[in-house]
Amino acid sequence: MTEDLNPSLRYRLATAADIPHLPALIEASVRGLQAADYTPSQMDQALGTWLGLDTQLIADQTYFVVEPEGEPTPELAGCGGLAACGGWSRRRTPYGSDYRPGRDDALLDPRTDAARIRAFFVHPGWARRGIGSRILALCEAAAQAEGFTRFEMGATLTGVPLYRRHGYMEGERIELPLANGELLPIVRMTKEI
Repeated sequence: MTEDLNPSLRYRLATAADIPHLPALIEASVRGLQAADYTPSQMDQALGTWLGLDTQLIADQTYFVVEPEGEPTPELAGCGGLAACGGWSRRRTPYGSDYRPGRDDALLDPRTDAARIRAFFVHPGWARRGIGSRILALCEAAAQAEGFTRFEMGATLTGVPLYRRHGYMEGERIELPLANGELLPIVRMTKEI
């Protein structure tokens, strides 16, 4: 398991009460951490469709949130005190929010399918502290407990180095269509245990 570099952080499953706060956290993460990999226009178009909240993960109890203990820090006030979020899925939809085109909520078979690693977002003020690594370890352990031995994801260009450090292999580059005609490049990544 990944070492927790922040013992004062609480990692827990997300609940319906977190839903109103997650879009602000997601937007702060995208705009603050992905600007070197995506244009402002790509981020504008992807937020809410490809880069956003999938509430099915919360309903399935496979989505984690992270919050500092005590009073929320000023930079997290608009995010309901949440510093990060991320999860995994036992459903076919590989990435994207509630509003992404082509959702498929059919269940995966752990004997033949890979669990989906989904929707990791860290507030820029809390980045590079091992939080994403810890969420990833929690997701992998939970999916393994349900019998999954393989994982896959559609990683943002920004996330590729994190996942590569944890044994994920890069596969095909996928270009997701945006409403304005632009494309959002992501990378399919996989890992076997």
